[in-house]
Amino acid sequence: MDQSPLPAATELRDFLSGDARQLAPLLLGAVLTHESRDGAVSVRLTELEAYLGPEDSLHPDPGSHTYRGPTPRNAPMFGPAGHLYVYFTYGMHHCTNIVCGPAGVASALLLRAGEIVDGLELAQRRRPTSKSPADLASGPARLAKALGLTTADSGRDALAPPFSLELPSVPGGPVSSGPRVGVAGAGGSEQYAWRFWLAGDPTVSKYKAAKPRARRRAADGPPGRATFDQR
Repeated sequence: MDQSPLPAATELRDFLSGDARQLAPLLLGAVLTHESRDGAVSVRLTELEAYLGPEDSLHPDPGSHTYRGPTPRNAPMFGPAGHLYVYFTYGMHHCTNIVCGPAGVASALLLRAGEIVDGLELAQRRRPTSKSPADLASGPARLAKALGLTTADSGRDALAPPFSLELPSVPGGPVSSGPRVGVAGAGGSEQYAWRFWLAGDPTVSKYKAAKPRARRRAADGPPGRATFDQR
């Protein structure tokens, strides 16, 4: 049987091979679906953060997990585009990224927030502490939980079953941008204002700057990438 990628998936992967900073606004309003054994959940993306590469790369990013170079954990961030990079933080939370850029070049978009547009009941079972539907995926850990994603999904292809990614047919609305949430040091400054969100959308998470006190460092990254508000 021919296992070559479907043309639509190939075109989408080519699209995702671009610069994460330019892709982020274009992916707002896109719908990511995960069909697990429990059922399918779909989330419309309303907030994303772009992350780039190591300190010796063309686009060094001090907020990125790859800043100190490749490791087995961050390997998915080096490509190919369209795959997932899921990491575990604080000993309790999973956060999901969609890999971007050419294969071999570290780049990804952190899925910070979204609106559950299908599979609401399943998402609510996974997130029983949520106070409202708008709260179900408002934050990267909440979004990953609602979709049923863990580190077991890191490296999997988001453009092939049991996943799918559908780009918005029309722009999702006005886009705002600003510093990334809770990232310490230069990576959280205006110089790296690579967080993008749909202005006025109720599912967008609240901005929080990194706390000045020392925080536990992420296993692969510089001090900062582990300081996201993941709740």
